[in-house]
Amino acid sequence: MKDRTRHPTTEGPQDHVAETERVTIDEAGRLVLPSRFRKALDIRGRQQLIVGLEGDTIRVRTAAGALKRLQVIARRKQGSGSVVDAFILERRAEAARE
Repeated sequence: MKDRTRHPTTEGPQDHVAETERVTIDEAGRLVLPSRFRKALDIRGRQQLIVGLEGDTIRVRTAAGALKRLQVIARRKQGSGSVVDAFILERRAEAARE
């Protein structure tokens, strides 16, 4: 029997509720992602995923999802000035310190 639960998260809109499901890790350390999660994220076959550790949470993302997230972050930074100019200034400051 599967244990499906909806938990509020601290990320995103206040009305966002995370879908959770209890799974088991086998002796080899493998975890099977529930099919409804794979379908929702369009994960197929032997696709590589991005896995991160955030405190006591393991976050799994598709490469496409991670790229979209980085693009959003880069756009926000661009709004506050040129990312390239900031990078060049950092490198010049490092060179001056050496």
